[in-house]
Amino acid sequence: MNFDLLLILPETYQLLVIAGLFYMTLAGRRSIDAGRWTAAAAGLGLLVTIASLGGESLMFYGAYKIDGVSQFFKLIIAFGFFIASLNAVRQPTLAEPERPDYFLLLAMSAWGLMLLSSSVELITIYIALEISSYSLYALIPLRAQNRGAAEAAIKYILFGAVATAVSLYGLGFILAGQHTSYIAELAAKPWSFAQAPMAALGLILFLAGFFYKLALFPFHFWCPDVYDGSSNETAAYVATLPKLGAVVILVRLAAMLKPGLEITTALAVLGACSMTFGNLAALAQTDVKRILGFSSVAHAGYVMVGLTAATAKGLSAASFYIFVYVLMNLACFWVLCHLSGDGRNVKLDDLNGLHRRSPALAAILAVAAFSLVGLPPTAGFIGKFFLLTSAWNQGYNWLVIVATLNTAISIYYYLNLVRHAYTEDAAAAPIPMAASPAALAVGLVLAAAVLVVGVLPGPIFNYAAAAGATLLP
Repeated sequence: MNFDLLLILPETYQLLVIAGLFYMTLAGRRSIDAGRWTAAAAGLGLLVTIASLGGESLMFYGAYKIDGVSQFFKLIIAFGFFIASLNAVRQPTLAEPERPDYFLLLAMSAWGLMLLSSSVELITIYIALEISSYSLYALIPLRAQNRGAAEAAIKYILFGAVATAVSLYGLGFILAGQHTSYIAELAAKPWSFAQAPMAALGLILFLAGFFYKLALFPFHFWCPDVYDGSSNETAAYVATLPKLGAVVILVRLAAMLKPGLEITTALAVLGACSMTFGNLAALAQTDVKRILGFSSVAHAGYVMVGLTAATAKGLSAASFYIFVYVLMNLACFWVLCHLSGDGRNVKLDDLNGLHRRSPALAAILAVAAFSLVGLPPTAGFIGKFFLLTSAWNQGYNWLVIVATLNTAISIYYYLNLVRHAYTEDAAAAPIPMAASPAALAVGLVLAAAVLVVGVLPGPIFNYAAAAGATLLP
């Protein structure tokens, strides 16, 4: 068994962070602020992840692979965990005795996602998926005895249990049809219904668990309700990092497919349905988190555009776009969390007059909204450009057209956020804010990153392209 500790430093360090938080929960170390400790540890973890970049290895009997793809996603996970931890340091709806438990669950979920990034064997993938999921089941209801949070947790658990059962059932079909669970060996197998009907059906069922994480239609029903019911800080995490774990596995599995296969066409159809339903449903929402919930359903459909291309460029575009999605959603949720000083859900009317009350928060929201639409010169624009161009002339031009039309539909509800922030008069009793100068500075850095990646996407996209080329030259 090949083993190199230096190549698995990110997940090893994350496990040490979990051990520290676990000790806090058992020892009752209330004198230590678990939130600030976790944020500092997550910042150091980001540096550790950057230092571990480079090198490749196949470990644990071929089930765990360190390559460009895994390192690219681990870097995004480490960054997202750092921002999510910073965001959750001040959480008004979290009881003080529950703070170590909250950050322990947050760290465990991120650790599971790191494991998922390097898993290249189906059973290992399934176990890593469950590690990342179980923590969220306990994390979502932690919202000051809020009934909506309890309802959101129940829905997330029930839908998650069904998706997990379907995935496990599909795994059995794959093993029975292809007699292996290693992705490298599965890539050489046929995946058409004519040649391997049992395996093809099994792969579709196995992907259901990742469609659920990604909130892809028709596995999206939990998404707006969970965003709505969970705390703003928890929703910021659920809306971003778990989707990275789903996309990295979908990218690895999509490398086995070719345009024209039944499975690839199914991905294209689900992508078209997801972006259309998500955008249309978002038009009728007044709660900002529900808007972002249906928005994530639409963006799951956009990711499918790159996956159905089944080329190195398409897989690279999907990887780059999910990074952009995480970045602009973290910026958007950063505004919601620091706009709502008492932890309540933010409605559209609560944004009224935001440019007068907090010009910095209004500017961050505007940049994030423009990027979510896909307007230049933001990262969202260049991300969609890479997606659409990668899929053109690959047999799914109709999907590119559907994505373009849906981008036009989404302009209304995204720019509606900006309209309320800049053109509407403030309410008589505005929502209390809790935005410190340090919080505003971090938010402005996120907004600046959205713009910088939009103007200079080359370094990150080239890194994603190099990683994608290892899967499908």
